[in-house]
Amino acid sequence: MTLAALRTNGKRALAAALAGLERDPESETSQALLDAAWREPRAHVVGVTGPPGVGKSSLCAAVVAAWRRSGKTVGVIAVDPSSRTSGGALLGDRVRIAHDGSDEGSFVRSMAARDRLGGLADQTVAAMVVMRALFDRVLIETVGVGQSETDVAGVADTVLFCVQPGSGDSLQFMKAGIVEIPHLVVVTKADMGAAAERARADVAGALSLATAGGSDWPVKVLAASSRSGAGMERLMEALKAHREFLSAEGRLAVARHHQSEGWIAQSLRDRFGRDGLARLDRLGLDLALAPGLQPFQRLRELGVALERP
Repeated sequence: MTLAALRTNGKRALAAALAGLERDPESETSQALLDAAWREPRAHVVGVTGPPGVGKSSLCAAVVAAWRRSGKTVGVIAVDPSSRTSGGALLGDRVRIAHDGSDEGSFVRSMAARDRLGGLADQTVAAMVVMRALFDRVLIETVGVGQSETDVAGVADTVLFCVQPGSGDSLQFMKAGIVEIPHLVVVTKADMGAAAERARADVAGALSLATAGGSDWPVKVLAASSRSGAGMERLMEALKAHREFLSAEGRLAVARHHQSEGWIAQSLRDRFGRDGLARLDRLGLDLALAPGLQPFQRLRELGVALERP
C-alpha cells in the first residue's frame, strides 16, 4: 500500500496498512511504506503520558475534539494494556477515547503494549511515521504504567504529562526519573478547585529548575478539565506555542534526528542485546545516522551486518 493510495482510500485502507505493519514489519511492502512516509512528515506529534486513572483518555478526547473544530485532521494511537491470554489490547479504542467513527478527519488505532514497560507498543514508531505523513496532528496516548513511561519522549515532538489532583501523583512525578521529559504538565480535573491548584503549584515548584530535554523551552504547568472545558483553551495555545518553538531555528529536525538514532539503538538492543551493540564497534560500525538518511534503512543495514557470521 502506497501513501498515495492511503490518502485516496481513507480510514479502512489505513487500518489495513497498520495491521500489515504489525503482522509483518520486515516485509518489502512495509519497509517501502515506512521509507516513503518518513520522507513526508506533516503532523505535529503529541505524546500524552501519566499514571493510570489520571484522566488521560478524557483529556485526549477533548484535545482531539478541539483540533477537529479548528479543521485539523487527527490520527490517534492509543496504547493499551495487554491480555495475558491473547497478547492483544485489553481495552478497545472506543472505550479509551470517545470519537466519531464516521468522521473521515479522525482515526483512532488501539495497539497492545505486550511486555513493553516504556508505555509504548513495539510498532508504535512505525504507526506514528505513517500517520504523521497523513494527518495534521498525531496524538499518542501511552498505556499508563507509571514511572517507567519514558519511551514516549522518543516518538513525540511534544510530551504532555498528566497529574491528578489530591492523589500524590505530583510527588511521584518529582521522585520519578522523568522530570525532564515533558514539555507540558497538565493537572487534570481542574474543576476540583483548590486541590487542582495545589497540585499545579507543587509540580511548578518541582520543575522550577528543570527544562525539557535540556532545551531552553520553559516547561509549562497548566490545569484543565475535559468535563467542564476549563483550561482547555490555554492547553491548546500551549501546544501551539511548543509547535512554533520547535519550528524555529531547525529545532524540530534536530530533535527528530536524535529520536531516530535513539530508536535505532533501542531496536538493535532489543534484537541483538548489548553484545550485539558492542559487536558493531568491533565491525567498525556505529549507530550514527547521516542527515537525511531513513532510520529504517540504517536499521536494515546494521541488522544485516550483525546477522553475518
